[in-house]
Amino acid sequence: MAAIIACIAAGAASAQTYPGKPLRLVAGFPPGGGADTNARRLAPILAKVLEQNIVIDNIAGSGGSLGAQTVAAGASDGNTILLASHPIIAIYPLLYERLPFNPDQLAPIALMTQTSHVLLVNSAFPAASVAELVRYAKAKPGTVNFGSGGAGTSLHLAGELLQSMAGITLIHVPYRGSGPAITALVGNEIQMLFDASVTAIGHIRGGRMRGLAVASAVRLQALPDLPTFNESGLPGFEAGVGHGFLVQAATPATRIASLNRAVNTALADPEYRKQMTDLGVVLVGGPPDQFRAFLMAERTKWAELIQKRGIKVD
Repeated sequence: MAAIIACIAAGAASAQTYPGKPLRLVAGFPPGGGADTNARRLAPILAKVLEQNIVIDNIAGSGGSLGAQTVAAGASDGNTILLASHPIIAIYPLLYERLPFNPDQLAPIALMTQTSHVLLVNSAFPAASVAELVRYAKAKPGTVNFGSGGAGTSLHLAGELLQSMAGITLIHVPYRGSGPAITALVGNEIQMLFDASVTAIGHIRGGRMRGLAVASAVRLQALPDLPTFNESGLPGFEAGVGHGFLVQAATPATRIASLNRAVNTALADPEYRKQMTDLGVVLVGGPPDQFRAFLMAERTKWAELIQKRGIKVD
């Protein structure tokens, strides 16, 4: 009986002291992109809430699958957290015959943000609007390269949606993350790219590239002169990316609940909220079930396009 009581007491103490040691935040993308920028803004706030240091570990490759694999196959103590873009969990099972990880081995903590994509073109590209881009692509099919942060990512699917809705043919060039894709756009290796507003805004303001349209229902406050696709002749064109936190699925429910509370507290930070709003980012938060419902809805939304275009990723 004494031994049982001791074990129960030890478990209770462990739960109370969680996390008890520095946390590892695995980000499935390279440094420099919008998601990485977002993660590095939120991490110090989350660390303060949890009263523990957070080390960001960028594990890029396979469109984010390598980072997901790291967490799915890792420990279930809640000390290793995955920050993933939603296609990795919701859409990759529709695209890949085999994944290096099982999405069911990851449990949602909270949906962090939702960000609309912005269509960018190289500053030398002879199109100043979506309509001009469509006319150019139809006149010269297969000559316009569009980049992405990897096959099957939200940036890739946005380009596929544009081809489908506009009736044009583009050449997809995948990169290991949105950061390298931006570099390729500046260097004119590619002529167009969908990018998250977090980083697109800075590039547009800096004159390094031109924005043609934002894939949201309304214009961004930060870029009031940039039209939506609805205003540009493609009604209903909306595309973006959600980012959320997940842990290994066997993580105790009490620890998932603790992380969920901490994330929601961090997202409420006034300075962080202003920073994100100025970049066109919508902060979400909420319980794990809300994140799970979002992932299911996104899988349904994109399944039709993937089937129609025959999109598969090797």
